[in-house]
Formats: sequence, structure tokens, C-alpha cells
Amino acid sequence: MSKRNSQAAKSAARERLRLEREKQAKRAKIKRQVVVACSVVGVLALAGGIGYAVVQSNKPGHWEALKDDKVVAPANTTGTNGTTVVIGKSSAKKTLKVYEDPRCPICAQFEQTVGPTLDKDIEEGKFKIQYIGGTFLDGDSLGDGKIGSNGEGSKNAMSAMGAALNVGPDAFMAYKNALYSTKWHPEESKDEFKSDDYLIKVANTVPALKNNKTFQNAVTNGTYDAWALAMSKTFDTNKDKVTGTPSFVMDGKILTTGSQGNPPMTVAEFNSVVDAALKG
Repeated sequence: MSKRNSQAAKSAARERLRLEREKQAKRAKIKRQVVVACSVVGVLALAGGIGYAVVQSNKPGHWEALKDDKVVAPANTTGTNGTTVVIGKSSAKKTLKVYEDPRCPICAQFEQTVGPTLDKDIEEGKFKIQYIGGTFLDGDSLGDGKIGSNGEGSKNAMSAMGAALNVGPDAFMAYKNALYSTKWHPEESKDEFKSDDYLIKVANTVPALKNNKTFQNAVTNGTYDAWALAMSKTFDTNKDKVTGTPSFVMDGKILTTGSQGNPPMTVAEFNSVVDAALKG
């Protein structure tokens, strides 16, 4: 092979090597671009996912969102937002304020033991009652702007009680008794009242509410949810200095028994403190 041919062969080989390196460099560049693009997409997707999660977590829950909603008050109520609920004969001279929380186990104990006596006294016109419902067992603290850290059963049951009150005072009282009954009142640790189906199941044991579509629609649609919060706020801001349930107030005085200031939990205790208050 001549020197010229040898040099030409070497030049051709160098040219092929250069072209091959250029191809490899282009392929590497494209690969880097694809990796970067995928990484950017992944980061954006992750950021979008995190952003969505943050937005979702910051969205107010159902009850929180109702704080500023317009209140739909049930029938048979008066006062601001329909939070004054008075039941009994107009001829009764005095009013017994009854403070209760639907989930309260001590309230259930009172209603199961003394409830029939309370109902009888109302029916006979011995006194009227003003019902004030709280929801603090849900972990609500409306004054601090916190709602539902420990459940929603008290609020949901209160809303259903509003639906019963809309049907009538007798339906309200009968439904309240059913909710507090040994058969239906759940343990404090079980938030069964948060279920609309459960509340409707209880209502079907009350003649005035059994298969009552108006009542059932109000429960499932949350018609009186905002009213339940308004009622709870009335409890939280009461002027009687009541902080627990059950509590009973007549003429501005909390009715208690014993040296510990406990609420009356037997028929004898209830009759004693109420009779004394009626005479006062």
C-alpha cells in the first residue's frame, strides 16, 4: 500500500470515528433532555399533588363551613335564629331551663330515670321547660372557632331534633326521649348519632315521625344543621353560668342537690329541688 493510500485510509477512519462520536453525543443529549423533561413533569406532578392535598386539607369541613350560613329555624321556636325552644302550657307560671347535650351519658341517665316525671309535670302545667342544647361532647368550642375535634354526633342529633321540633313539640319531646333511651343512646365513645340513617331509625319508633318524609328529608339534607350550631352557641354563651350537662335552672338559679352541687338524678331529688324553686 502506498503512503498516500495509507494516509487516506487513516483520514477516512478518523472521519468515521468523528461521525460516530457526534451520533453518540446527540443520542446522549437527547437522553439527557428526556430525563430532565420527565423529572420536571414529575416535580410538577408532585408539587401539584402536594398543592391539591394542601388545598383539600385547608378546606373547611361541613360543619365548619356552616358557621356563617343563614339559619333555617324550625317551627315552634322563637328568639334569635329560633334558638328559644319553650315547651309546655302557656298557663304555667314558671319555666325550667333544661341544659343537655345529645351525646351526654349523664343526660341519658337522667332522662331514663326522671324523664317520665319531667314529661308528666309539663303535661300537668306544673312548669314549662326551655330546652338549651350543647354540643361540647363533639369537641366543639364555638367561642374559639373550633368545631368537631371529637365527633359530630351531638350536632347531627341536634339538627334531627330540630327536624322533629318542626313537626311539633310533642314529636320533639318523644324523639328526645327515644334518643336518650337505653336502647338507642350510644356509649360516649361511639359517635353513632353522626349517622343520618341511625337517627332516622330511632325516629321510626316515634309515631309522629315514623316514615315522615318531611322529617327524613330535613335530616338527610341537613336543613337544620346551621340551627344546631346556633343552638350550641346559645349554650356556650349562656348567662346562667352553666358549664356542664345535665343542668337545670329556674329563676336564674341552678338547681342542685347535696354538698357537691350535683344535678338531681332521682325522682325524689328532682321533685325536691323543683318544688322548692316553684315556691321561691
